[in-house]
Amino acid sequence: MPPSFVHRITKYDPADRDERGTYTGGEDTVSDHGPVEAAYLAAIAAFADASGVDRLEIRGPEVTGFVHFGREPAVEGHGLDGLFPRDLTGYHDGAEVSLPVALELVRVMLRDQGAWCRLERGDVFTVHVGWDQYVYVGSDRPCPDAVARTRELGLFPEPLTVSPYAAELDEPEVTEAADEDFWVRLRAALSSRQALLLEEAHVRNAARWHRLTMENLDAVRAGLAPRALLTVWPDLTPDVGAVLSALPEDGSVEFVWEAQDGTIRHAIVDDTEYQELAALVAGARAACALPLYADESHPLFRAVLPDGDGVVRARW
Repeated sequence: MPPSFVHRITKYDPADRDERGTYTGGEDTVSDHGPVEAAYLAAIAAFADASGVDRLEIRGPEVTGFVHFGREPAVEGHGLDGLFPRDLTGYHDGAEVSLPVALELVRVMLRDQGAWCRLERGDVFTVHVGWDQYVYVGSDRPCPDAVARTRELGLFPEPLTVSPYAAELDEPEVTEAADEDFWVRLRAALSSRQALLLEEAHVRNAARWHRLTMENLDAVRAGLAPRALLTVWPDLTPDVGAVLSALPEDGSVEFVWEAQDGTIRHAIVDDTEYQELAALVAGARAACALPLYADESHPLFRAVLPDGDGVVRARW
């Protein structure tokens, strides 16, 4: 259950809202990268201190995909450089971070730099960053001193019933666990096909790809990120030229290929980029083109890595 006491924290004075609650004042809807942004972080820290919280879990992490909807330009590394390695190790559902790191993640989200996540401590404390500098802080206690501190900082804390970003409002799309039965099924598929393609989504809009064989299956499994979404596809096709020739005349696809060094690479391309793609994949050993839209995708099977107790907690 979400925390009982939720406040929407903004720089927008409630006196400047119309009868529908729409803000009509002059405040900008992007971060000032300065004192107002610092005030947001100080307010969140005050609520965390009042709630007795110094560590938070990352839930539902995302990075910018091939389309970026933020009001500010996306930055290289999604704004996470210095917080996590470039391969995003440690940035996954359920990862625990210190309050200072959590506040830096809030800064990244306020700046629309390309990463987003919920920050939570069970039903005790939550921080959700929405559009236009709206922040939602939930606690299992009223936190009157933190509310007063937020006002001192020049921000406006307004009580709500629930955060609009509460995970309980979402329905997971995939509920099957990648348990032992899943791996038995995968081995059976490998025994008849010799090789398969595994998409490991460890963060929304980011994935690692593995060409599975009986020989490397255990090693790949041991290196998967916690709570990853695993999607199994048919193997790559050795006739790369045929795959390129069969690309759709318009639209976008995800092109996956095995490079000469054996690494699996991928790129999202549209019909205006096919010539560059052909040059990029020259010499590839094998390839495939996958649709981007769920209603057009037909993987062999899909499941989510459970926690050690067998429970699926990631919401994909």
